[in-house]
Amino acid sequence: MLKLFMMLLFFLPLLMLDWGVLMGSFFLIVFIFMLSFSGENFISNLGYVFGMDIYSWLLSVLTCWILPLMLMSSIQLSVLKKNYIFFMFLLILMELVLLFTFSTTNMIFFYISFESSLIPIFILIFGWGYQPERFQAGLYMLFYTLFASLPLLALIVSLGGDEGSYNFFLLMGNYYDFNLYIYVFFLLAFMVKLPIFMFHLWLPKAHVEAPVSGSMVLAAIMLKLGGYGLFKFLGLMQDLNMNYLYGWFSIGLIGSSLLAILCLLQSDLKSLIAYSSVVHMGMVLVGLTSMSIFGLEGAFLVMVGHGLCSSGLFSLVNMIYERSGSRSFLVNKGLLLLMPSMSLWWFLLLSSNMSAPPSLNLFGEINLLISILGVSVFGILGVSFILFFSGGYNLYMYSASQHGKFYSSFFSIFESKILEYHTLFLHWFPLNYLFLGILFFYLYS
Repeated sequence: MLKLFMMLLFFLPLLMLDWGVLMGSFFLIVFIFMLSFSGENFISNLGYVFGMDIYSWLLSVLTCWILPLMLMSSIQLSVLKKNYIFFMFLLILMELVLLFTFSTTNMIFFYISFESSLIPIFILIFGWGYQPERFQAGLYMLFYTLFASLPLLALIVSLGGDEGSYNFFLLMGNYYDFNLYIYVFFLLAFMVKLPIFMFHLWLPKAHVEAPVSGSMVLAAIMLKLGGYGLFKFLGLMQDLNMNYLYGWFSIGLIGSSLLAILCLLQSDLKSLIAYSSVVHMGMVLVGLTSMSIFGLEGAFLVMVGHGLCSSGLFSLVNMIYERSGSRSFLVNKGLLLLMPSMSLWWFLLLSSNMSAPPSLNLFGEINLLISILGVSVFGILGVSFILFFSGGYNLYMYSASQHGKFYSSFFSIFESKILEYHTLFLHWFPLNYLFLGILFFYLYS
C-alpha cells in the first residue's frame, strides 16, 4: 500500500505539465491498483496500519477511476486558466485522503482521514462553485457533518484505550456491552455522511452549488464513506443492531419512498439527481444493517453502480449547463433535436439509474431484495414503492429534458465534443459490463 501512495506523490510534479499528461498518469494508476489485490486471500497487503479486503479494494479502485473522469469533465478550467494547477492539487490530495480512508486498519487514522476528506471538497465548493449561495452550502455541509462526527471520536478513543489497540481486526472478534446511546453516537456520523432520510438536508445544497468535479466526487466517493464506515463498525455491535433492525428498515424504506416521490417535484436537474442519490443510499442502509451476505453484496454493488451512474449524470448535466447557462427543466427542453447523439447517453445513464439490465444497480438491488425478504415479507411494499417511483422520476427527467419546445438561440451553441463522449463512455462501460465478473464478489466475500 505504501508503494501506491508514494506513486501518487510522484505524480505531483506533473501538475506543472499538461492536463492530459496527468489524466493519463492516473488512468495508469488505476490499472496498477487493480493488479495490487491478491485474489487468493480475503485480506490483501495487510500490515500494522494498512490492509484491504474485497470491499475496501473495490471502493479504492472506484476512487482511482473517478478522479481522471473528474479531470476530463473539468477541462474547461484548463482552457480558461481558472487556477487549474491548484485545482489538480486538490484532486490529488482528495484521492490520497480517500485511499487512506479505505485502506487503513487503525480506527484513529480512519477517523482523521474520514474527516480530512471534507477539506478538499469544501475548498472546491468555495473556490469553483457557481452561485453566491455556495458559501452557505459549504458551511452547512461542514458543520452538519463535523457536529455528528465528534461523538464518534470520543467513542473511538475510549474504546481503543480500554482495549489497548485501535486495530479493526483485533477489536472485531471481541464482545462489547454497548448501550443504546453509544450505539446511536457510533452510527450517527455515518448516517449523516451516507446520508439517509432526515440526515440528508446538506446534500442537495452541496450538490447544486458545487462545480461538476465536486458533484462527481460527492456522489461517487464521499457518500460511500458512510456506507463503508457502517460496514466497519456494525461488526462491533451485532446484538444491538439486530434489536433495532426494524427501525433502520423503516427509516431506509419509508424515507427512500418519500424522497423518490419528492424527486418528481424537482425543477432543477442537479437537485433531482442529488435526491435520487439519497434514495439509493436508503437501500444501501437496509442492506448493511441486515448484516447478511446478500445484504452486504447488494449494498456494495449498489454503491459502486451508483457511483459510476450518478457521477456520469452530473457530468452530463454540466455539459448542458455549460451551453445553456441553466440547469432548469423549463430552459433545457427539446435536447433531442439539438443534440441527438447526446440523447443516447441520457437514455443509457438514466436507464442504468433505474436499474435496467445489465447494470450493476440491477444485480445489487436483487441482492438487497433477497436480504429484505429474509427479514420481513412486508418489506416488499417499501421496495415496490421505491422501484416504481424511481422509474417514474427517471422517465420524467428524460422526457422533460429531451422533448418539448426549445429556444431558437440554442442552435448556435449546442455542439458536442469527442472528449465529452469519451467521459460518458468511461462512466457507462464499467457500469454495464462489470456484471460479467459478478461471480468474483461472491467467491471472495
